[in-house]
Amino acid sequence: MKSILLFLALSSTILFTSCQGDPGPPGQDGVSFLGQVFETTVNFQYDASANNFSSAFISFPFTVYESDVVLVYRYEGQADIGGGETADVWSPLPQNIFYNNGDIIQYIFTNTFVDIQMLIEGNFDLSTLNDPGVLNNQTFRIAVVPAEFAATNPTMKELLEKMQVDGSQIEKIEL
Repeated sequence: MKSILLFLALSSTILFTSCQGDPGPPGQDGVSFLGQVFETTVNFQYDASANNFSSAFISFPFTVYESDVVLVYRYEGQADIGGGETADVWSPLPQNIFYNNGDIIQYIFTNTFVDIQMLIEGNFDLSTLNDPGVLNNQTFRIAVVPAEFAATNPTMKELLEKMQVDGSQIEKIEL
């Protein structure tokens, strides 16, 4: 009995490993989903009606779709990474700067799929802000990550029905 099983195992292994079929037609080339990145340097201008500072509108140098995600980083300078080498340091927006007197400014941005604008808001009258280190020659790195809108936007009730769960089965955590 053992020799019959051994014979069947070996013959089936040889049979299945020696089969080769038509390789089939070549597939389509893949699509690159890498994000696009560019850098820009801006000077901020005061807008008295909004009590904020704003940059000029900057057009994207490539195609951006309404569903794409836009991320912005502010250049902070360079850091020593060892071995006599340095690397650029970038901080994501929004970014706050706290002054010793309690004043706070915040770098933010607004964008459409056509352009982007950087802004500085604060908790005080920004017409008194005279800090060239935050207003002039500010470099930003803008990253656009390809994305698609979700096909649906289900409600919690629809999700629970799909999972066949009722609300009583969900653990509630009190904070």
